Amino acid sequence: MGNVVPDPTVLPPNLPVPENDGAANHLPGMRVPGIALAGTDGTQVNLADLAGVTVVYAYPRTGRPGEALPAGWDMIPGARGCTPQSCAFRDHHAELKALGVHHLFGLSTQDTAYQHEMAMRLHLPFPVLSDADRKLTEALRLPTLIAAGMVLLKRLTLVIRDGVIEHVFYPVFPPDKSAEEVVAWLQDRPST
Repeated sequence: MGNVVPDPTVLPPNLPVPENDGAANHLPGMRVPGIALAGTDGTQVNLADLAGVTVVYAYPRTGRPGEALPAGWDMIPGARGCTPQSCAFRDHHAELKALGVHHLFGLSTQDTAYQHEMAMRLHLPFPVLSDADRKLTEALRLPTLIAAGMVLLKRLTLVIRDGVIEHVFYPVFPPDKSAEEVVAWLQDRPST
């Protein structure tokens, strides 16, 4: 039969659920460092300089249709689901804007060229940022995992207000409900 390459847009059943290991507990209240990140729209984005509310969802890596996943990928808690998560933020983009989100970004340690293919294929209405050199990851001490020799971000979502991390969603599971979770938090949050 050969190896069946999974559809990256579909989450398989019985994925292992990531546990809160405390690796993001230090983030709320931190000021984002002034580090420029390349965006899939050709811009350089410095999250520290953005006014208003910014939402950044970080994910390990997206797959590509027809390409095999790294060995054991589905057994790593929280690894699978980057494409469904990106699609969910795409589908809730207008709602997030209506709730006062000024900027929305995806973030991974993949390079911009790899991310650009995914952003175009999924028709994302927002840029995806590359932290391929892991400068932001290291400066913020973002939680990471190692798979197939790659240092990847663990899935989390940051809500940043005027350059300061206001809230962190971590761990994020299931990934396809991440955008809904942010929407619900924004709806319940008193306006400031």
